[in-house]
Amino acid sequence: MVDIVSYKKELLLTVILIVFIVVLNMLNKRAIRRFGRTSAIDMNSRKIIFYLSNLLFYGLALIIITLIWGVDLKEFSVFISSVLAILGIGFVAQWSILSNLTASVILFFSHPLRLGDRIHVMDKDYDWTGVVEDISGFYLFMRTDEGKRISIPTNLVIQKGIEILAHKNQTEEMPNQVESNKN
Repeated sequence: MVDIVSYKKELLLTVILIVFIVVLNMLNKRAIRRFGRTSAIDMNSRKIIFYLSNLLFYGLALIIITLIWGVDLKEFSVFISSVLAILGIGFVAQWSILSNLTASVILFFSHPLRLGDRIHVMDKDYDWTGVVEDISGFYLFMRTDEGKRISIPTNLVIQKGIEILAHKNQTEEMPNQVESNKN
C-alpha cells in the first residue's frame, strides 16, 4: 500500500501550484474585464480571450504538475514534441481556423474597430460600407447600407484596409446622413 506521507512534498507543491494558477487566472480575468470596459469591447470578444487564457493557464499547470510528480524530462519532451507535431499538422491543414482566432485576438487588443462603428472595407472587388454588428472568434458581421447582413472572416479584416467612417457614438447621431446618402 502506498503511503501518503511519502508523497507529502508532491501534494504540497501541487496544491500550491493549483492555488497560484487559480489566483493568477482570476487576476487575469479581472484585467481583461477592465481592459474590455475601458476599450468598449463587447462581452463575446472578451469570452474568446477568457477561453484562450484558461487554456494557456491550465495547460501550463498540467505540464508543471506532471513534472512535479516525477515524469522523466526526456520522456515528457518526446511526448510533448509528438503532440506538438500532430497539432502542427492539424493546424497547417486548418490554417484558416488558426489565423481567424489569432486575428480575433488582435482585433480585441489593438484594433480601433468596435461594435456599432460605421466602416468601409477597402477591397478592389467589393464595395462594403456599413455598421459593425458583431465580432466573433471567426467572423466580423456587418449590416451594409443596402440592408444586407454580411460576414467577413476576421483574418481578412486584418489583411484588408478598414476605413472607420464613424465611431458608434457618431453613428447614432448620423442616421439622417445615412438616409440621405442612400438617395
